[in-house]
Amino acid sequence: MIPAMTEIRQRKLTCNGISMHVAEAGEGPLVLLCHGWPESWYSWRHQLPALAEAGFHVVAPDMRGYGQTDCPESIDDFSIFHLVGDVVGLTEALGGGNREATIVGHDWGALVAWSAALLRPDRFPSVVGMSVPYIPRMPMRPTEMMTAMAGDRFVYILYFQEPGVAEAEFEADPRRTLRMLLHTASGSAPERSWNLDLPRTARFLDAMVDPEKLPDWLSEADFDFYVSEFERTGFRGGLNWYRNLDRNWELTAPWAGASLASRALFVAGALDPVMQGPEGKGNPMVAMMDGFLPNLAGVQLIEGAGHWVQQEAPDEVNRALIGFLKGSAAS
Repeated sequence: MIPAMTEIRQRKLTCNGISMHVAEAGEGPLVLLCHGWPESWYSWRHQLPALAEAGFHVVAPDMRGYGQTDCPESIDDFSIFHLVGDVVGLTEALGGGNREATIVGHDWGALVAWSAALLRPDRFPSVVGMSVPYIPRMPMRPTEMMTAMAGDRFVYILYFQEPGVAEAEFEADPRRTLRMLLHTASGSAPERSWNLDLPRTARFLDAMVDPEKLPDWLSEADFDFYVSEFERTGFRGGLNWYRNLDRNWELTAPWAGASLASRALFVAGALDPVMQGPEGKGNPMVAMMDGFLPNLAGVQLIEGAGHWVQQEAPDEVNRALIGFLKGSAAS
């Protein structure tokens, strides 16, 4: 839980035509913390006080479709342009004018952070991606590529494409869904416990392990908060981000081959399934990032941590973030 002495302020702001709920702390250069799927601002509960105490104004929104932030009805309203527009609008709502910020993103939030730095380097001169490395625009539609590579095997991103299918599976028992996912993708799970070798007819949770207890890094109170949020909102908002992958590919054609010049850092758990890559041979995109990010300050893999790295290893993540921010703080 967040220490009682830490002042975490919460409010709603109008950004890019929607109401965004934010949690914030501290004063100073602006730092935005963008969560991933399926999370909320609360995934940054360990970073908010630490970064505030280090001299920063740190703001963690519920991203579009999550928590207390608006969830538009149309799938088309979850494109990467909408998501980047939200964080640009957030900088304006927080400071007005052309205020700069360091943007930090985890999981899907990392894709937003990388995209925000690529599309608006004037607003985001420094960026931290966590768990998902920078991936340049692919030469073909993402779902076409995945379908060709999958053959007759299950690919969860393709499973997420049909509206209502994954929602029905996850919302049948949100507590079980979140318990299985938070455990299986973490460093607390046995090696390779996320079963990636399933037939196309499988469902998402068929790949997961249902643990007897929560991982040590997740308290019952923390878990209850997540469960209560998704019991209230459902999972549609976050799933709609996945349903825009092909549309995002079409929209970002003008940036094909563009360089991401912002100062950058990548942080991930060494046991993150994303870092393992195909057949446990490592993620090739991590090794290739310095070719796409000319101002990459470093890559830090945290031993013992899995996908939920800022929650599993908060002290190590806080040290990495503060060190980076002290060298690239936006005013």
